[in-house]
Amino acid sequence: MQRPRPAPSARVTIKAVAAQAGVSAMTVSNVFNNTGKFSRDTRDRVLAAIDALGYVPNSAARRLVGATPTRVGLLYAGVDSMFIDATLAAAAVASAERGLQLMARKVASPQDALDTARALQRAGADALLVLPPFDLALSGSAQFLALNMAAAAIATAAPLPDMFTVRIDNRAASRAITELLIAKGRRRIAIISGPQDHSDSVERLRGCRDALEAHGMPLMADLVIDGRFTFASGLEAAERLLGLDAPPDAIVAANDDMAAAALWAAHRRGLSLPRDLAVTGFDDTLLATRVWPALTTVRQPIGQMTARALDLLLLALQRGSGGAHPVDSLETYELVERAST
Repeated sequence: MQRPRPAPSARVTIKAVAAQAGVSAMTVSNVFNNTGKFSRDTRDRVLAAIDALGYVPNSAARRLVGATPTRVGLLYAGVDSMFIDATLAAAAVASAERGLQLMARKVASPQDALDTARALQRAGADALLVLPPFDLALSGSAQFLALNMAAAAIATAAPLPDMFTVRIDNRAASRAITELLIAKGRRRIAIISGPQDHSDSVERLRGCRDALEAHGMPLMADLVIDGRFTFASGLEAAERLLGLDAPPDAIVAANDDMAAAALWAAHRRGLSLPRDLAVTGFDDTLLATRVWPALTTVRQPIGQMTARALDLLLLALQRGSGGAHPVDSLETYELVERAST
């Protein structure tokens, strides 16, 4: 009968693994990081000891034995999104500027986030950079806390007790862009929201409702459709909205991809924009200025947010375990008005 593998524990040290395998701590480090020279027999003994003890590396231990660059694991959703593309690019640049090694991993679903985080730690990640919806999937989990890894969530909706958070006020930004449409005389405003298991989506929908309720404009159920932050889902939602007997005169989309899809659907129906339909996006990705008419949108400072998150993780690693308490960094958003409104 195979003995169960113990759960990973921060109390198991690299020296304990070395003693179990009958090698030096430096050899354990070399095997784990696939550096230096060692025999196949040595490798097998070290890996067997790691498996038997449930060892996971930590940044302090690796620095003591010398020496791989600090590694940051990045968890992101596998969807076709300009925001994710922009964040990956920003993370790559910011990591290189700080001498960090970025280990990006696509995660299929929130249920896979913990397994991916564990795999990244086994591969040598010192800390985690997390994009929604994986922030909520990990935060508060006893299994995640047992990893004992510093983590930072980018573009999350609210502060989290066990991660650094770098974000904007999604609710306020969404209210502001809806208020802009109301000020321009739009009275039948529809919403293409993001998935409701995504914290940002919930806050952005709340912001729209806040603005409409403040002006005595109830949001009808047929004017709200959940998308998936993809162009395809935005196109499907826009077609449904524009096919209503009383179609909207404005669409607030929860990101630029879905807003661009709404423009495409409107063009296909021969609508004049923005006379017949105003459209707004969110994020101010490159796509916002590559469509016609150019999108009015909310600018999230993606590069600034990513760099800030990495700096917080570096600070936590420098201070060691318990030395840096998670903080919430609220960045400034900007309402960018263009021709789509």
